[in-house]
Amino acid sequence: MITRRGATLGFGSLLLARGAIAQEMPKQGRRDWAKDIPVMRIGLLGGENDADRLARVDGYKKLMEATFEVPVRLLVAADYAGVIQAFAAKQLENAYMSPAAYASAWLESNGDVVPLVVTQEQDGSNSYVSVMYVRADSGITSLAEMKGHSLAWADPNSASGYLIPRAEFRAQGIDPESGKYFSRTGFAGGHEQAVVAVLNHQYEGGVTWTSGVGDPAVGYTRGNLRMMVDKKMLDMKDLRIIWKSRPILNGPLTVRKSTPASYHADMLAFHLALPTAHPDIYHTFDMGSGKGWVPVKHEDFQVFIDMLQQEAAQRRRR
Repeated sequence: MITRRGATLGFGSLLLARGAIAQEMPKQGRRDWAKDIPVMRIGLLGGENDADRLARVDGYKKLMEATFEVPVRLLVAADYAGVIQAFAAKQLENAYMSPAAYASAWLESNGDVVPLVVTQEQDGSNSYVSVMYVRADSGITSLAEMKGHSLAWADPNSASGYLIPRAEFRAQGIDPESGKYFSRTGFAGGHEQAVVAVLNHQYEGGVTWTSGVGDPAVGYTRGNLRMMVDKKMLDMKDLRIIWKSRPILNGPLTVRKSTPASYHADMLAFHLALPTAHPDIYHTFDMGSGKGWVPVKHEDFQVFIDMLQQEAAQRRRR
């Protein structure tokens, strides 16, 4: 069982004290900000096949359109970088992002993104964990036993699927570069794709994200494993979890900072009310059984900006 021990990465003490905030949904009607935003453009991170992503957000999209009487256009990106670059080019207004993707978007857009809310988990925390998994029949039972074996990263802009494991491995004296501890490493193209690659014997291990709370037999309460179990793409009996990270601050629902302040206010109100007003839509959009959403600030994610800059410095030294 994964437990919540150790310091939380990117987790302020004030945030720990916050609880999910319930409020009424914004009243239906077209807003003044629609003059500047005639179409709400929402980015969808990679890591899940396109058909499933579109189906998962369909109810959310329709509710947004009905509430604000403005059409919604979805950008289905092939990977995290697609959403990051779209923010930098002012081609998006909203996206639900990983913490590292938010940090990348902030850097690429010169600060033109702002976080609104993150998920509060069922245990009251606002965090998730990165886990390393292997096939249950692999005979590998620990990170130490992964030495000399192959590892699939999820995405270079993923906190749980790349940046956090690499940082924690280095802190343990493990060089995560291909051939130095692991026999080889590579990017699988997303979290879902990495699990499939391990199950298909293309890699011996992979890393992904999970809430770390709830029943491990069904992939916990939220995360990539839970989504794959729910879609009948995965039986958790086929995987073994052999490593977990410290808790990581959940990724934020993000808006472009240069949009009107009234737009920010409406997006915040909509998302804080959604879990109570439309729980089915909330759980489907939020990838599992979260408790609700809580507000966050940019400063809560500074640690991820620092980590990206350190990773860039590592690449320059190689």
